[in-house]
Amino acid sequence: MASFTEREQAFENKFKHDAELRFKIIVRRNRLVGLWAAELMGKTGPDADEYAKSVVESDFEKPGHDDVVQKLLADLQAAGVEMSEHRLVKQMDELLVEAQQQMTTE
Repeated sequence: MASFTEREQAFENKFKHDAELRFKIIVRRNRLVGLWAAELMGKTGPDADEYAKSVVESDFEKPGHDDVVQKLLADLQAAGVEMSEHRLVKQMDELLVEAQQQMTTE
């Protein structure tokens, strides 16, 4: 009986760890895409960091990445940067891979 309880606890711990790691990867991806978009809009230094932070915070509005996509598209358009949703999502996917690599090497 104890081994079943221990195994159940191990599965719960792994699930919790995996969920936390996934969350950190998504936050990292959002920061990276925020820095990328900031560069396109001509922001540098602290302004770029602050913008990336606002992108990370925008992801807490609703589940999924649609809130991030809409924020980025609106901000890029307001800055006069031409960007399609398809290109933006593709960039986010590429930066997700980069974020995963960064998190696994840290």
